[in-house]
Amino acid sequence: MALCKVFIFRLLLLTGLRLAGGTVSDSFKECSQFFYMHTAPTGIRGGNLKRICQRYGDKLRYATLYDSSRRLALYSAYTFKKSDGQRRMDTPWMYEPQLVSADESGNMRVLPSSGETDQLLEESQAVLADYVDAVEYERGPLNPDQHQADNQDKAATYTLTNVVPQITDFLEGPWTTYIDMVRRRLNNFCRGAAYVVTGVTVSGLTIRKGRDERMAVPKHLWSAYCCPRFDRNSPYEVRYMFPTYAAYALNEIVGHSVTEVPLKALETFLKNQTDMDKSVSIFFKDCVSENKHTKRK
Repeated sequence: MALCKVFIFRLLLLTGLRLAGGTVSDSFKECSQFFYMHTAPTGIRGGNLKRICQRYGDKLRYATLYDSSRRLALYSAYTFKKSDGQRRMDTPWMYEPQLVSADESGNMRVLPSSGETDQLLEESQAVLADYVDAVEYERGPLNPDQHQADNQDKAATYTLTNVVPQITDFLEGPWTTYIDMVRRRLNNFCRGAAYVVTGVTVSGLTIRKGRDERMAVPKHLWSAYCCPRFDRNSPYEVRYMFPTYAAYALNEIVGHSVTEVPLKALETFLKNQTDMDKSVSIFFKDCVSENKHTKRK
């Protein structure tokens, strides 16, 4: 019976209904619009990097750099949409078939509900079962649905290639507070497109399943936004955080407060972390304010 279920799963993998789509390749060319000036971050290393252009409802939604050797998303890049911060709770978790096989069409699909997952799927990426016994961790999205307005954009964030294992108290406490604070700040004071990149550093810790090391656990969460056009009449306590600002925090049971810092301070911090080059750069030319491009008359 189990073999029959696995066969049915593989058949669905090849011919399943198209719920969402993505493209896995060596570049972000297809989805460069989610990066400021169409330029992806540099200096972030990994064991087997996959660049995923996340597509849902036949529309590209955001981009993810995924380390398939660690089964860990290293960052997701997206454009912020003004929203009320409401979460979409009725979306099933999805996976990326192109990480299973390069011959796949890239149609992201809902994970099977039967509990029978194909071995090739488990080898290529994280699955829901990886979180079952990891009781101190929760699935933490790098592109959170609170930063999206359209229901389709929100739904597209519910893929396991967009989440990382976060300490539950950290995710539900300081990190969620930070995500909402950025949402309100960009809602109120950003006057144009806002580009966000949220990622992790690695710790050396892994979530195991029996003897197998299944998922790497992030040491830090970090995030940065770039809003070139903003309200120049905003209060000083907000205005100095534009056009760009950043933050990082330890993904630990204790001491997990979020520290907000200038972009350069974040990049300096990241350069001293595992699997980061000295050439780390999040935004092209550090996110230049639009008025600096305006020629004087």
